[in-house]
Amino acid sequence: MKLNELKAAEGSRKVRNRVGRGTSSGNGKTSGRGQKGQKSRSGGGVRLGFEGGQTPLFRRMPKRGFLNVNRKDYAIVNLDTLNRLEDGATVSAETLVAAKIIKDVKSGVKVLGNGELTVKNLKVEVAKISASAKSAIEANGGSVVTPEA
Repeated sequence: MKLNELKAAEGSRKVRNRVGRGTSSGNGKTSGRGQKGQKSRSGGGVRLGFEGGQTPLFRRMPKRGFLNVNRKDYAIVNLDTLNRLEDGATVSAETLVAAKIIKDVKSGVKVLGNGELTVKNLKVEVAKISASAKSAIEANGGSVVTPEA
């Protein structure tokens, strides 16, 4: 087989339909648009969701809920996840991203008290922390720093 003998697979290439090229083509004169009317005109047709004047479906449906633009979304970290760090490590948003414990900082990091903490002397600097997590960290000789609200 040579390069000049290569051919595309059967049915993989389809010839474009050229409309308005004479009556014998099967798509001459009106180019497959039929006679008269809005859809036969250039630029004709209706917008997306238009139902001929009937109230469209998206306007008939009731509205539900609202979007709170002031909502703060925190990256959640549990105590048992902090066991991946070494003793005496500093826990902050940057160190957690570097350790691939969280992917995105969002509005800050919140530490929850789920699981058992085995790492000692952690210095935790996060946006929020639960009371049970704070007591568990301090019981293991660590310290917690949160920004004053």
